Parts: sequence; C-alpha cells; structure tokens
Amino acid sequence: MPVPLLVLAYRKQVVTNKKEIIKSSTEVMRETEIKIYSYRWIILALYFLMTMIIEIQWLTFASIATAAQEFYNATPLQIDFLSMIYMIVFIVLSIPASYIIDTYGLKNGLIIGAVLTGVFSLLKAVFAESYLMAVIAQTGLAAAQPFILNAVTKVGAQWFPKNERATVAGIGSLAQYVGIIVALAFTPMLISQTNGSYELNNMLMIYGLFSATGSVIMILFFKEAPPSPPTSYEDSMRISPVEGMKIIFKSIDMKLVLIMFFIGLGIFNAVSTCIDQICGNLTMEETGIVGGVMLVGGVLGALIIPPISDKVEKRKPFLIICMALMLPGLIGLTFFTTFIPLMISAFIFGFFIMSAGPIGFQYGAEKSYPAPESISQGLILLAGQISGIIFVVGVNSIGVFTSMVIFIMLVVFNVFLTFKLSESFVKSK
Repeated sequence: MPVPLLVLAYRKQVVTNKKEIIKSSTEVMRETEIKIYSYRWIILALYFLMTMIIEIQWLTFASIATAAQEFYNATPLQIDFLSMIYMIVFIVLSIPASYIIDTYGLKNGLIIGAVLTGVFSLLKAVFAESYLMAVIAQTGLAAAQPFILNAVTKVGAQWFPKNERATVAGIGSLAQYVGIIVALAFTPMLISQTNGSYELNNMLMIYGLFSATGSVIMILFFKEAPPSPPTSYEDSMRISPVEGMKIIFKSIDMKLVLIMFFIGLGIFNAVSTCIDQICGNLTMEETGIVGGVMLVGGVLGALIIPPISDKVEKRKPFLIICMALMLPGLIGLTFFTTFIPLMISAFIFGFFIMSAGPIGFQYGAEKSYPAPESISQGLILLAGQISGIIFVVGVNSIGVFTSMVIFIMLVVFNVFLTFKLSESFVKSK
C-alpha cells in the first residue's frame, strides 16, 4: 500500500478511536450522573403532608353538615356547595395549574398551592362565623388543589428512579385517603355545643393553624430537584406542555386511559358522594362505617398494589386486575341491602378502584413521554372530575339502582378497554 494511503488509513483509525472514546466517555458521564438521593423521602413526606391538608380542608363540613347548617343558618345545598366548589374549580384550573408546574417548575407550582392553602385556611378560621367568607375561603383552597394533586407524577419523575414511581403515586393517593378519613372521622370530635348551639370556631382554627404550619414547612424545605437526575439523561428530557398535549391526544393508549378514568374515577366520586343513598336501608352510623371501610380498603390497596407493580415492572396487568376485581364490589353495593354484605362489598370496591388510580397515573406519565408528567396527570384527574359531577347528577335524577346498574356496565366496558392497552413500563437506559 502506498505511503499516503497508509497515512490516511492511520488518521481515519485515530478519528474513529477518538469518536469511540468520546462516546464511551459521554455514556460513562451520564451513568455517573445517575444518583439516588435519600432526601427524596423528605420530598415525598412534604408532598404527603400538603396533599393530606388540602383534602382535610375540602371535606371539613362533609361529616358535620347538620351542625354547619345551624352554625351558618344555611340550607343543606349551601353546605354541600362548600365541598362542590372543589370539583368546579378543579375543572377550570387543572390544565393551567399543570402548565405552570411544567413551565415554571415543580417547586414554584407547589409553593403557589401552599400559599393559597395557608392563607385561605386561616381566613376560614379567623372569619369562622361568616358563610360568605367560608365560600371565599373554600374557593381559594379549591384553587390550591390542582397545584398540589397534579404534581405527584412530577415529584416521582424528578426525585425517584423509574422502578419507584408507581409507589410514589400510590403514596400520593394514600395521602388523599388519609386526609379524607381525618376530615370525616375527627371533625365531629372537634366541634362543641354551647347552650344547645353548635360551635365550629375551635375546629376551624385547629385546621387553619395546622394547614398554615404545613404550608410554611413545605415552602421552607421543598426542593425543585436533586443535584443530578435519578434516571438517564434521555429519560429525564421533556418537551413543552403545549407539545405534550399534542402527543397525548395523538396517542391511542392515552385516549383509552382518559376514557377509563372518565368512567372509573367518576364512578368512585359518585359512589363516595352518594354513599348515604346507596346504603339507604342502613342507619347513619352503619352508613358511615361502610364509607370508612371503603376508604380503608383504598388505603391498603394504595400501599400494596403499586409497589408490586414497581417490583415486577409492569402496569397493564395490574390495571386489568384492578378493573376486573372492583366489579364484584360494585355489584355487591348495587344489590345487597344489609350491613355486613355492603361493608364487604365496599372494602373490595375501595381496595381495587383506589389502587388503580396511582398505577393509572404512572401509566399515563410513561405512555405520554416526553410530555410533562403533570399534564397527563391533570388531564386524567380532569376527566374524573367532569364525570363525577355528571354521575352525581345522574344518581339524583334517574335513581340510585338504575345508576348503579349503568355503572356496572361501564366497568365491564373498562375491563375490555384495559386489554387493548399496550405496556408502558420501559427500563431506563
């Protein structure tokens, strides 16, 4: 071979080797950047606290409706409206809140939620005897809710490795259930009677101070992201919220998930809201126990099912299992009329439908990649809020039994949809 050709061949080999070295160095650098920080559990604890607080504030008056009617000299509808505000405001602010979280940062979005929570919970406490101020305060607190609830998958994505994220979503959902249980179980213990009249001032002040303190703790100790991402560089990349919306609505799997949650989450909201009508033959105490058992089932489901999903690195099989096994519980709630069978049915229904939520949220985040996580989360929750209002109105318009039979048919349809999903979990590079 002539000398010039030998020189060219040598130079080409040198360039090739340099490229391989650079590529190898880049890959090594990216691998070394992946580090899991223990502070992620502090972040999750802070998120848990804020989620629990906002759910307590949502249902402050739900279990003391009679006392609240007397305290505010209000009608039953006016008291129910204090809780319904949350669903109405969520529909309006869910997508804007997700956009803010993804555009201006997770911490900034959660700080907005924390500030609104702290300020309006104190206003509700300080002006405790004013129904108008209660409406204003609940509206402000309702505005805080999407900034908190829509952030759970973003918390998982920025702080946790991929095989822990369904667990994160499960713990986030668990925080909601704990907040609901606290609101329903402990609120009646915190009110008092003076000269035969109910007093809510102390209860509202206790909740107000607790909420404000939790908000301050969140603001002081929450961090945007760890020094290095918990996954590879490629897995951590995200596009703009607007582009993410386009990807979501082009995805067949995401369309199916939105339909599934429109049905499933809407049914849960309707059953939870109308549990007294569903248990029409039971006493008020027995109805309360049935509702509580349903929530306890949900707590256990959120603790058990999502971590197993992370362990086996699968989402679809667990969505199928949850959708299929919630069906016996819903059938029992429809056709049983006595206490024990209704309680068992409520537990089964709560266990599987409430554990499907976090897995579905994480499925949506994975399937809509590289769309921002809070956009998919916000759309899923929005679908459930809209259907929840429709289904509650339906129960009160066409009757409980007819509505429940329709719910059963819709869940059967949901089971069929889950089989059409493709698996979302892909191991990090």
